[in-house]
Amino acid sequence: MKTNHPVVGLERICRLFGKTRQAFYEHGWHNGNQQLEEAFIVDLIKQHRELWEGGAVKLHKLLQPILLQHHIGIGRPRFLKLLYTHQLMLPKRKSRYTRTTDSNHPYRKWPNLTAGLHLSSAGQLWVSDITYLRTEQGFNYLSVVTDAYSKKIVGYHLSQRLKVQGSIIALNKAIKSLGSAAQNLIHHSDRGIQYACNDYVELLQHHQISISMTESGSPYDNAVAERVNGILKHEFRLKRIFKTYGEALNAVSKAIDYYNRVRPHMSCNYLTPNEAHTKKGALSSKWKKRNKVMSNLHL
Repeated sequence: MKTNHPVVGLERICRLFGKTRQAFYEHGWHNGNQQLEEAFIVDLIKQHRELWEGGAVKLHKLLQPILLQHHIGIGRPRFLKLLYTHQLMLPKRKSRYTRTTDSNHPYRKWPNLTAGLHLSSAGQLWVSDITYLRTEQGFNYLSVVTDAYSKKIVGYHLSQRLKVQGSIIALNKAIKSLGSAAQNLIHHSDRGIQYACNDYVELLQHHQISISMTESGSPYDNAVAERVNGILKHEFRLKRIFKTYGEALNAVSKAIDYYNRVRPHMSCNYLTPNEAHTKKGALSSKWKKRNKVMSNLHL
């Protein structure tokens, strides 16, 4: 049956056997039947892919707890083959860098304080950046503040204009998330006017947060922030054109909630950002050595 019908779905199987999905999940009547197990796995994959287009390795790791709960074991090679058979593999993304930085301004450009920095807990380094989203009415601008240790998004705001106020709102949300006064916290960003202007700098100084900025226009100088933007736009499909600002904002809220709660990070020993945010000490990275450009700051 598997050979002749490789794309039989869980819904169809449930109908054939007179079962509901809930019964399938709760009572394990699939146990020992490879086709039923694979239909179950494919169904889980499709549920996650409705919101998140994560890579195969992270997806395999993410699904392990629920698969083990249902006594289903599947190694990575078989999992990859299953994705390929059901046409669920994602195309490789081309790396693109879109500039939203205006560093041609009279404000002070602060030195880079992140060189050689080793992180051992959350609340030591925040990285901030702005990316754009498209609607049928024009561009919107997403300001994001991320904790570089846990990769958790601690503050964000979607603005309809590229103004400093959006970045300030995102920063205020991040500050509120601290719950107490910042201690030895560095805020790192590019040299754009939104981050260098008096209002933004004064807010950081008021909360005793040290200011750090990139020293060149290279995206690698703010790699974590750039990477988080890329994850949101590509894995969570925020690169699509939305009808309205409201639709875009709803998609952003859902994406960031899923990103923080569910998406595992290879640089955080496959912990989610929420999980990593509670840890202490260096987090074990699962990135291969050939990816070791900024070993402490990969995703």
